[in-house]
Parts: sequence; structure tokens; C-alpha cells
Amino acid sequence: MNETDVQTIEVALGERRYPVWIGRGLLGDGARWRARLRGRHALVVSNTTVAPLYLERLARGLEGLQWSSFLLEDGEAHKSFANVGRALEALALLGATRDACVIALGGGVVGDLAGFAAACWMRGIDFIQVPTTLLAMVDSSVGGKTGVNLPSGKNLVGAFHQPRAVVADIDTLATLPDREYRAGLAEVVKGAAIGDADFFAWLEAHADTLAARGSAAIVETIARKVRYKAGVVARDETEQGERALLNLGHTFGHALETAGRYTALLHGEAVAIGMLLAARLSERLDMSHADDTGRLLRLLERLGLPVAMPDGLEPEQLLALMRLDKKNTAGTLRLILWRGIGRAEIVAGVDEDAVLATLKEARARTS
Repeated sequence: MNETDVQTIEVALGERRYPVWIGRGLLGDGARWRARLRGRHALVVSNTTVAPLYLERLARGLEGLQWSSFLLEDGEAHKSFANVGRALEALALLGATRDACVIALGGGVVGDLAGFAAACWMRGIDFIQVPTTLLAMVDSSVGGKTGVNLPSGKNLVGAFHQPRAVVADIDTLATLPDREYRAGLAEVVKGAAIGDADFFAWLEAHADTLAARGSAAIVETIARKVRYKAGVVARDETEQGERALLNLGHTFGHALETAGRYTALLHGEAVAIGMLLAARLSERLDMSHADDTGRLLRLLERLGLPVAMPDGLEPEQLLALMRLDKKNTAGTLRLILWRGIGRAEIVAGVDEDAVLATLKEARARTS
């Protein structure tokens, strides 16, 4: 493969810096990513959807190593402690030593769980992210957030554990279902809505091409979003300040996912609805203007994303779930809101009555 076919973005974390490679044919380019493995043991964590498509191609780069695979069932509901335990048992059966590497081949669920298992095994071993969904390429594979869900809430247990590399082979998007692809675009919109008004305008101008999966637009979109997130992570690795802004829409979205038992909505779909709820709450609090909410709504609709709350969810239940969010402090809601496109901010002590009114209004729109 010609080096010019691959974009490389560095996540600048000193001695723990790592590359994010974006391009075609990267799964088969073992010479590139094999150099990031430091030992002789590797465990490939994947799922029953992705492994039949891409595990064999990845395995060619593992020749000469002692390696095995551990497969999850597909879906958010399988990002559980029980499956972390099974992944750790797979490492034990492999005889993995402290220089072993876990390779996450799949979407965000696989990456989060594999990274958490790597963080736990012998108090932390290497792992490599090989994202196969758009959402994972633009968001969850970069930044070192790992974890699992509990019945009471999403991602309540986890660790910051940075990968050794991220290998984003866009050829894998060819087998990605349309719904999963659109869900990934929600995270792209989120990044622009937080802090890049020019990128938001670019997305508006290219929305139809992106919705139709134009390859040049996809590569540009992934690179711009990863570059933005890499900068935020380098400045605030463990989410003490600026990085929390990346959670725009997530407090609402995680509540929607939990209430739906992680089966009703994909993560990106929940984020899309959550962003719109955050924008409407910002309006209610006189932080932003309806014009910005309208632009966000229209962009999400053009990209084929849901904008309405699912039926059957009670506002009071969603508010109770939002109180469990990791960003909350001193028993009060701490949300990411905005003052318009590209100007998100952390707001502590958000009035629960305003949140509840926003949720009730959203439910009324769907009835």
C-alpha cells in the first residue's frame, strides 16, 4: 500500500503517544500494525458478526505469535462484567504474559470491553483498536475510555487505558448496515456541534453525499473528527475539564439507552436524540437560540437519524437515570449544554424542573 493512501493522526500523550491510521487495506497491512505488538501473545476480541468477515484477514498479520480469539454476541447488551470475566479467562488459557496484547476487532462494544479486559489483566497490558464501525472509528476507539454496562446504567464501570494504535480500515464500512452507519454520523455531528462551527457548516454542505456513503467525504469526515478528538484527549486525558464536552447529548442518550435495556436504540441514535434534547434544554434556559436547534434538527434528519424520543419512556424514569450520570457532582445534575453551534459548555447545578419539562415536551411531540 502506498503511504499516501493512509492518513496518520497522532494522539500526543508523551511516552504513551500513539497513531491513528485511516485508510484502505489496513487490516492486511500487518507490517504496519504488527510493529506495535511487543510480546508473543495476542488475544483478538471480536463478535459473531464481525469475526466471520474480517478475523481471517487480521490473522495473517499474527503469524508466528501465540494467539487466540474470544467472540462476543453482537449488541450493547453483551458489554457486561460476565463477558469481561470470559475474556480474562481466555487470556489465562492463552498463557498471556505482561507483554501480551489484546486486539479489539469490532465496534464500540468490542473496543470498550476488550480495552477494559486489557486494563485489568496483570494490572494493564497493551491493546490495539481495530474499529469496524463508523462510530468506533470517529469516537470510541480514540482516547482510551474502556468499560462495561450495569443494569442500572451505561459505562458506570471502566478505566482510562490508552491503546498502542488505532487501525481504521475504511474497507470494513462496506459491510456496515445502513442503520449502524447513520449512528456513526451522530458522533460526527456531535464533535462539530461542540466546538467547530466551520465543520458543522461543512457537514451541512455535504450531508447528502455522506448519507449516500461517498468515500472521499467519509475519509475527510473521519480524519476531521479524529483530529479534533485527539487534540482534546491530549489536553485533558482523564476528563477533568475540556474532555467532558465530548459528552454533549450523552446524559440524555445514556438514559434513553438504559431505559430501553440497550436494545431499543443504537448508541449513536440515542446521542442524536440526546443532543437535540440538550439543545432544547439550552433554549429553555435562555442559553441558545431556536435557530441553532433548528439547524441541528435539520442536519440530523438529512443524515437519516432519529430525532424523536421512543414511545413508552416516562420522563420521570429518564430523569432518575440521568441522576446516575458520572459527570454529576454533589448530588446535582451536571450537563453539557451549548450557547449555539460550536459553543458547548459544562453547566453544573442544572434545574431538574427544566430537564423534566424538556423531557415531557419531547414525549408530547411523539404522542
